[in-house]
Amino acid sequence: MWLHHFRGRVKLEQYGETNEHRPLYLAFIASETNMQNLEAIRLNNLRLANLTPDRAAPIEDAPVIVWLSYNVHGNEASSSEASMQALYELANPANTKSLEWLKNTVIIIDPCLNPDGRDRYVNWYNMMVGANYNPRVDSREHREPWPGGRTNHYNFDLNRDWVWQTQVESRQRLAQYHRWMPQVHVDFHEQGFNAPYYFAPAAQPFHDVITPFQRDFQFTIGRNHARYFDEKGWLYFTREIFDLFYPSYGDTYPVYNGAIGMTYEQGGSGAAGLGVINEVKDTLTLVDRVAHHFTTSLSTVEVSSQHAGQLIKEFRNYFNNAVKGSVGDYKTYIIRHHDRDAERLRAFCALLDKNGIRYGNGSGTAKAVNYHTGKEETVTVGANDILISNAQPRAALVQVLMEPQPRLADSLTYDITAWALPYAYGLSAYASKQALQVGLPKPVDTVHNQGGELYGYIIRWQGMRSARAVAQMLKQGIRLRVAEKPFMVHGQNYAAGSIIILKSGNEKLGPQLFKKVAAICNAEQVRMHLVSTGFVDEGYDFGSSRVHTLKAARVGMVTGEGINSNAAGEVWHFFDKELNYPISLFNSTDVARINWSELDVLILPDGNYRFLQDKTQATQLQQWIAAGGRVVALESAVAQLSKMEWSVLSLKKDPEADSADKKNPYLPLKTFAAREKEQITQYTPGSIYRVDVDSTHPLMFGLPAYYYTLKMDDVVYDYMKQGGWNAGYIKKDNQLAGFVGYRLKKKLIDGLVFGTQNLGRGAIVYLTDDVLFRNFWENGKLMMANAVFQ
Repeated sequence: MWLHHFRGRVKLEQYGETNEHRPLYLAFIASETNMQNLEAIRLNNLRLANLTPDRAAPIEDAPVIVWLSYNVHGNEASSSEASMQALYELANPANTKSLEWLKNTVIIIDPCLNPDGRDRYVNWYNMMVGANYNPRVDSREHREPWPGGRTNHYNFDLNRDWVWQTQVESRQRLAQYHRWMPQVHVDFHEQGFNAPYYFAPAAQPFHDVITPFQRDFQFTIGRNHARYFDEKGWLYFTREIFDLFYPSYGDTYPVYNGAIGMTYEQGGSGAAGLGVINEVKDTLTLVDRVAHHFTTSLSTVEVSSQHAGQLIKEFRNYFNNAVKGSVGDYKTYIIRHHDRDAERLRAFCALLDKNGIRYGNGSGTAKAVNYHTGKEETVTVGANDILISNAQPRAALVQVLMEPQPRLADSLTYDITAWALPYAYGLSAYASKQALQVGLPKPVDTVHNQGGELYGYIIRWQGMRSARAVAQMLKQGIRLRVAEKPFMVHGQNYAAGSIIILKSGNEKLGPQLFKKVAAICNAEQVRMHLVSTGFVDEGYDFGSSRVHTLKAARVGMVTGEGINSNAAGEVWHFFDKELNYPISLFNSTDVARINWSELDVLILPDGNYRFLQDKTQATQLQQWIAAGGRVVALESAVAQLSKMEWSVLSLKKDPEADSADKKNPYLPLKTFAAREKEQITQYTPGSIYRVDVDSTHPLMFGLPAYYYTLKMDDVVYDYMKQGGWNAGYIKKDNQLAGFVGYRLKKKLIDGLVFGTQNLGRGAIVYLTDDVLFRNFWENGKLMMANAVFQ
């Protein structure tokens, strides 16, 4: 009703919907004059950022755009409540302050970025609470069940998905964000209920690409917040914990797109409910939490309005410097085109497109750093190589996503310290300090498979498109075969792992076989190669025992209490949205009820598996594997399986710890102040290593002769001496990017990363690192498909 009262100053727009079909909204608040000219303001703002094709000169005396994002984590419920109060007061004609701000400020409010997670939390809480809330922290209304409301439908943390846009909510939101490109963006959060309020300025490390003005203005805003909090006697802290480094947060992504990006954190979260007693015996209520977020919401708009001219001027300078090529040391990034990488290259370009990063083709020769070796060499650009210039509007984002090794001012970080796209996508690439001419990208060839009924067809196993095509064929009952070894037929070479579809075994489909296979391959833009014989030029003929039947595996995953919900979500989303292949989800408390005779593959994501401590259930699992089942274990699940008496895998000892104890039992005394620095000697928050692989092993089919892995923990395994296959391992000098403590770095040398163990007629696949990390680690997706199907 009150929106009608504020007509002329408020506009509500639905921009999308969630996986569970809840609407996603933006509210625009502006003066009546600016509301009438809203589209002109938007276009002018894009001209300020050099992002319009018309190249018209922008008007620099323009409104500043402030975007406020609430409730990205569904169980941090105070922020969406605060958004309603903020929207009301900003549009209220009786509020003389907001009327003044609206003269030079356009405000965009996203009241709830994650409606699915919020409703999951709110509905649960309302079922648990009585007529009066109970503030005791041990009462059930403060004990949110798995997976909690923090994440979206697929258990994804949307606050780590801004760049990657793997989730439907992120893709729809970022499409709108790029249409507006605000000068100020705030992401409202909650943290543990014992913590005081956090606001800008942020903690170190700051990425080098962040400008002095962006750093300084955080203090300007922070001091204004402090003024209001001091008046109220509210506690707060700044410059701790929440840094500006990892690029996919709701503060860093806007920063790398020219804005003043900030995170605000209120104590509370899912355990707070309507009220909770904290560690100092105060009762923190929802009303308190809303008041704090409401205060910083209006304070942000106030400061932005007061400094609107400066914000617009610096925003304009930011993008002018970008198009001049003034950002960063590297001027051109060269991504090699290899046929084997074609599918990952397409996925890479799709990510660039989603982020508005320009790229193309070109020519020339330059000195450049090889991502694979870290050494400089002379590179001649190929006709189909992809070039990315840093002389473009989003130059800062280009540097952040592409630079081989970002400088780290402080090794204590909130998130991973390496993510360069060539590593994440498994591509051959170079970074050059020379500016090469970049032309328009060549159009991508459209695949339209033609032909007819022949002896059979071959699909190269090279990425997610081919994996998805194979998954659809298996779902439709098409019988497939896979080559264990490389082969040649009709003068064409095919790598191990290539998929073979023959008339033999598919007789029931008759002449429909080609049509079905071609339709699937055309939909996935995968080329199918026609063959008229099973007699190969080199390698093994199609009837050989070295050419195996590919089974339509019945796949399940253990999920629920004790399991890392993000990790389970990665696997679920991978099967549901990327492979489009069925997967059964079993509650961790129901493992004893699994009908093992109707299951071929069981995936154990990162988590704590209590059923493995039950001798009867562990024996049941062992017997199922021995009878032909396959377990795919990831991260901590590997550690738990390694303790089983039937596992041949073992943890690697820390040689330095053993030798230090022997050499000097009286180790040097450590100071209390240095405790955090001491802990990180055996720690990595996320670093990239080159993994040497056994390319002949089915787990590595379709991958190059190396793999780039993201190390996230200090757990290291020895080579399997017998009974297993060491498919991927780390050798000396294999670290490529990110922080690794010196003791862990030594321990990782000769450590096993990926392997398999035969057990009876079945197998265990050990994936010690997360090959599906946040579903943007494209490099690992084919390995997961191999683990399940090959």
